[in-house]
Amino acid sequence: MGNPSPLLIITLVLGFSFATYNLVTMVMHNRSLSKLMVDGSVGGMLFDPVIEMSESVKKSTKAKLPFHVALTATDAPYSKWQCRIMYYWYKKQKDLPGSEMGGFTRILHSGSPDNLMNEIPTVIVDPLPAGLDRGYIVLNRPWAFVQWLEKATIEEDYILMAEPDHIFVTPLPNLARGGHPAAFPFFYIKPDQNKKLLRKFFPEEMGPVTNIDPIGNSPVIIKKDLLEKIAPTWMNVSLKMKNDPETDKAFGWVLEMYAYAVASALHGVHHILWKDFMLQPPWDLETSSVLNLNSSFDIQGELTYGKIGEWRFDKRSYLQAPPPRNLPLPPPGVPESVVTLVKKVNEATANIPNWDAE
Repeated sequence: MGNPSPLLIITLVLGFSFATYNLVTMVMHNRSLSKLMVDGSVGGMLFDPVIEMSESVKKSTKAKLPFHVALTATDAPYSKWQCRIMYYWYKKQKDLPGSEMGGFTRILHSGSPDNLMNEIPTVIVDPLPAGLDRGYIVLNRPWAFVQWLEKATIEEDYILMAEPDHIFVTPLPNLARGGHPAAFPFFYIKPDQNKKLLRKFFPEEMGPVTNIDPIGNSPVIIKKDLLEKIAPTWMNVSLKMKNDPETDKAFGWVLEMYAYAVASALHGVHHILWKDFMLQPPWDLETSSVLNLNSSFDIQGELTYGKIGEWRFDKRSYLQAPPPRNLPLPPPGVPESVVTLVKKVNEATANIPNWDAE
């Protein structure tokens, strides 16, 4: 298998909600996405965004446009151990050739300091008022960004919205182009198949629902001034969606992702959709992007959510304490992306002091 380009991001995702891996073989998910053409200059988009990172971007000689890496987090052990791994790999990749990564902030929306304040650059913001998130903790994310943007001094003109379960595999360049943020297209975000629901929040006068990008808020690289406009709308749309029983039931754990996509479209913002921005195993085989450990499989390669296979990694097994050092590697035949993920986790835990501390 080829080595990943040093100019590709990225970020290994330890898993979304209900993330569990029981892997011996895998299921491929086919996605159909149209091509993207971008030239090497800022704003040099030849036609509407979508998909692969072009060679001209990989080899671009344009002036560097650093971006600030920001992620939201809680003070729960489950969030903290993921943040520590993520920050370890940020530091490893930040200053390598091809990187345009700038400063780093963990936006802690628990309202009070925790024991990582001296380890990871952190800004404390308030959580939503008690009961407003109705058990959906991710609803605090847009509110956290609104507060951070108001109170923080951010030197960079661009911001990467990341998450604790991201691991940078390679140095990340700035994939945004002026007023066009860069985002990853999620195959399960389908505005065109949810027209009736989305019309509650995206009125007819704003155009067709296909104006809504198939994205979430992370990973996204966006100009700071654009995010300052979008973030309050994102927060309000999230709350409105959560308070609408039909929408809440239909969108479930991806509700806040739809809310960001809608909020962006309400402001007339369209994202360049970079297929190589993130890699989601096991659907993506090689490590050139973000890995997403969110499924379980049996020996026949059938989905087995919630079951234990011959090999298993489930980040939700570590809600109250971090995973042990030196996790066992997956068996032969498991995608390279998954093997790389486990190796990256093991390297980080071996080198982070006081790893077992909660």
